[in-house]
Amino acid sequence: MEIGNEMGNQLGITTSNQDIIHVYKKNKNVRSGMYSHKLAHLPTRSLVPEPWLTKDLDSGKTIGNAEECSGLYILKERHDPQEQPQMTVGEFLAQEGIVHLSSCVDTPQQNEIVERKNRHLLEVARSLMFSMNVPKLFWGQAVLTAAYLINRMSSRVLKFQTPCQTLLKSFPTTRLISTVPPKIFGCSVFVHINQQHRSKLDPRSLKCIFLGYSSNQKGYKCYSPVTRKFYNSMDVTFFETQPYYPKNDIQGENSTQEYQFWDLESFSESPITTENHIPPESFNQPESIVDLWDKEHIQEETEERALSQQTHEAEPGPNPSKLPGNNAPDGTVDSELENDILNMPIAWRKGVRSCTQHPIGNFISYDKLSPTFRAFTSSITEIQVPQNIQEAFKYPKWKATVDEEVRALEKNGTWEITDLPRGKKPVGCKWIFTVKYKADGNVDRYKARLVAKGFTQSYGIDYQETFAPVAKLNTVRVLLSLAANLDWSLHQLDVKNAFLNGDLEEEVYMDIPAGLETTSNFNKVCRLRKSLYGLKQSPKAWFERFTKEFEIKDLGNLKYFLGMEIARSKKGIAVSQRKYVLDLLNETGMLGCKPAETPMDTTVKLEESDGSAPVDKGRYQRLVGKLIYLSHTRPDIGFSVSVVSQFMNNPTEKHMTAVIRILRYLKMTPGKGLFFQRTTNKEIEIFSDADWAGSVTDRRSTSGYCSFVWGNLVTWRSKKQSVVARSSAEAEFRAMAQGICEGIWLNRLLEELRVPLKHPMVLYCDNQAAISIAKNPVHHDRTKHVEIDRHFIKEKIEEGVFKVSYTPTNCQTADILTKALARVNFEDLTEKLGMINIYNAA
Repeated sequence: MEIGNEMGNQLGITTSNQDIIHVYKKNKNVRSGMYSHKLAHLPTRSLVPEPWLTKDLDSGKTIGNAEECSGLYILKERHDPQEQPQMTVGEFLAQEGIVHLSSCVDTPQQNEIVERKNRHLLEVARSLMFSMNVPKLFWGQAVLTAAYLINRMSSRVLKFQTPCQTLLKSFPTTRLISTVPPKIFGCSVFVHINQQHRSKLDPRSLKCIFLGYSSNQKGYKCYSPVTRKFYNSMDVTFFETQPYYPKNDIQGENSTQEYQFWDLESFSESPITTENHIPPESFNQPESIVDLWDKEHIQEETEERALSQQTHEAEPGPNPSKLPGNNAPDGTVDSELENDILNMPIAWRKGVRSCTQHPIGNFISYDKLSPTFRAFTSSITEIQVPQNIQEAFKYPKWKATVDEEVRALEKNGTWEITDLPRGKKPVGCKWIFTVKYKADGNVDRYKARLVAKGFTQSYGIDYQETFAPVAKLNTVRVLLSLAANLDWSLHQLDVKNAFLNGDLEEEVYMDIPAGLETTSNFNKVCRLRKSLYGLKQSPKAWFERFTKEFEIKDLGNLKYFLGMEIARSKKGIAVSQRKYVLDLLNETGMLGCKPAETPMDTTVKLEESDGSAPVDKGRYQRLVGKLIYLSHTRPDIGFSVSVVSQFMNNPTEKHMTAVIRILRYLKMTPGKGLFFQRTTNKEIEIFSDADWAGSVTDRRSTSGYCSFVWGNLVTWRSKKQSVVARSSAEAEFRAMAQGICEGIWLNRLLEELRVPLKHPMVLYCDNQAAISIAKNPVHHDRTKHVEIDRHFIKEKIEEGVFKVSYTPTNCQTADILTKALARVNFEDLTEKLGMINIYNAA
C-alpha cells in the first residue's frame, strides 16, 4: 500500500491505478473518516459525493472543502501544481504531522491480518482459475471475483453474517452492494447483441468468457478474446458446465485420468462418462468442519487432510477401487460441484502413493471375512444412491425406477390431481432412494420411494389418530442374542407395498412430486386417497390393512438390516455399521483425519455458554442425529453422544469440537460392533452406575446402565438425571431404579418369546450405601426424597424378581456410560461389553 499521487484534486491511499481506498487528509480534531476498500473489497466508482466544509473544532478555521461519500468525509485540497513543488512521501507526512509506522523488512507476520486476507484472496482466485482452466492473464479478474464472492459469504468472525450484511447495518441506504446472482467463473457465455449494433444476418449473440461482475454497473463482466473487448451486460446466457478454454493436463496428470474435487460444501463424482466407464451412483454432500478441530491439532490435521485429499492409498478389501477413501474414484468434474463456485476446491490425485499419515486403509481390513461375506460387503460399499431427484435423473436406471414407482402409485389410486381448495395447505414431499440386496449380496432392485413431509401436517386438520407398530432395536438385539445361543436361523422378510394400500379418511393435499410437473398440472395439487410414506396417519391405516392380509417376500439369510451389517460364524453373530461409519466420515471429509483413541477427552467439560463462537445449528443437529443412530450398535460412544446431544439448541465451537472428537474415534475403529456369542449363562444381568454431580452446568448426575441377556449386551443407556442428587448414594439409587425398569421389560419380552427365566435377575451396583438402602426395610428421613424409587426397588427384591449384588468400581461395566475414561480403562470396558472388530487391520 502506498500514498498515491494526486487523483483528480484528491489525496488518497491507493493500491491500483483505478481504485481509491482511503480518501482523507488527517488533522487534529478534523471531522473526517476513512473506509477500507482492501478489507471490504467494494469499488468506489459508484460513490456519489455531497459537498461539505471541514473546520478545525478548536479554532473554527475552515481547512478546506470536503465531500461525503456514503457517510464518509473526503477532504479536498486544490492547488496549482506549477506553483507548489512536488514533495516526497516522507516530506508530505512530516508537513501534515502524520506519524508513519511500517513493518520490518521481510517480516510480513507483523502485518498478519492483511497478509492472511491476501492469502485468502489468492487461494480463492487460484481455485476459480484451476476449476475452469482460465489463463493466468486473467488473474486480476479472478482476484476481483474472489473479493466479490467473499463479501457475500457468511463468516464465523461476523457471527455467520456476510460482510455485505454487516456493511448494510452501518449504511442501510448505501448503493455499493450489487445483488447480481453468482455464476461460475470462466464458463462460456453468450452476450446478447442489441439490434442497433447488428444487421439482420449478423449473429444475435457473441461468445465470451465470464470474468466476474461489473464494479460500477449491475451486470456481468464478459470478455471476448476475438474482439478483445469487455462487455458489461445482464442479458447473458450462461453455459456453466462448459469452460471457455478446454481443460488440459494439470498437476502432472494425463488426459486419460479423471479428477475428483473436495470443497467446503459439496463433494460429488461426475456423471460424465467416457469409454468403458461406469458412472458412479450418487453424490454425497459433506459438511466441512475441519476448521473447528482442536487448536493443538489444527495445523497438523489440516495439512494431513489436504494431503489426503490430493491422493489416497488404495484400501485393502474385496474391491479396493470402489471402497470409500480410495485414491481412484471414477469421474470428472461435475457441474453440480462447479455450480458452487463460492467454495475452494482441492484436486485429488490418482495413484497408489499415499500423502496422508493416516489413510483409512490402515484402520480397516477384510482379510478375516469369508469370500461370500467379503463379496457382500463389496457390493453394499460400491453402490451409492442419489440424494435428490435431480441426481437420479442423470442415470437411466434410477430414472426408470422413479417412473416405475410413479406408475405403481397412479395404478394404486394414491392421488388425483385437483385444485387446492381455499383454506387448505398442501404438504410437501421428496424422493428417497435405496438399494435392496439379495442374500448373496447382489442387487435385487433399485428402489425409489415418494415420502410426504408429514411434519408439516396439523393435528385435528390433516390427521386424527396415529399409530406406529415398529419394533425397537432393543428387541432386535435380544432376538440376536437368543439366536446365537439357541442356534436359530435368521431370515429377513419384506412385506410388499402393504404400506401404500391403506385408505385415508382425512382430506389431505400434497404438492406435485418433483419431476412430475407439467403445464397441465401447473398450480395444482394431489388429493391423497391412499396412504403414503411420511404421513402421520399412514402407519395406522397400514396396520388396519396388515391385520387382514399381506404379501411377503423372503430376502434370504439376514445380512443387512437398517444399515447394520450382520456376519455369522460358528462362534456367534457380529453386528456393525461399517458402511455407515465410512459414509459418515466421507460426508464430513474426515477419511484422512488423525484418529483418536477415545471418543471424549477426559479433561473437557462442556457447558451451555462457554464463550466460544456459535456454529451452524442445523449442521450440528444433523451430525449428532447420525451419531445417535450409530450408537445403536456402538455403546462405546453412548456417553459422548449423550453429552453432545444436550447442546442441540445453541451449539458452539467447543461443542462441535467434541463431535469431531467422536468422528476421529470412529476413524480409529470404523468396523467395531457388537458380538453375540453362545454362552452358558442363561440369566439377565444389569450393571447400573451414576456419575454424581458430573455436569458442571447444573450439577446433575448422569445415570448409566447396560443389560446382558444370556451373556450378551442387548440394551444400554446414558442419560442425565432430571433432578439434582444430594449424595452419591441418591444418584446411584436412581440409576438402580432405571436399570430395574429395563430388566422388567426384558423379562416380559422373554416370556412372550417363550424363553422364561429360571433365576432372578441380578443388578450390580458399586455403591454400598445404595445397596443398603435397597435392602433395609426401615424408613429413614434421609431417603424421603427418593421414597418412590425406594419402595419400587424394595418391592421387586421382596418378590424375588431381582437380587442386588455389589461389584467393585474397577469392574463396573456401566462406568463407560457415565463419564469420559482414559484409554486403558476405556478399552477394558469395551471388551467387557462384548465389542469386537472383525475388520481390524492389525
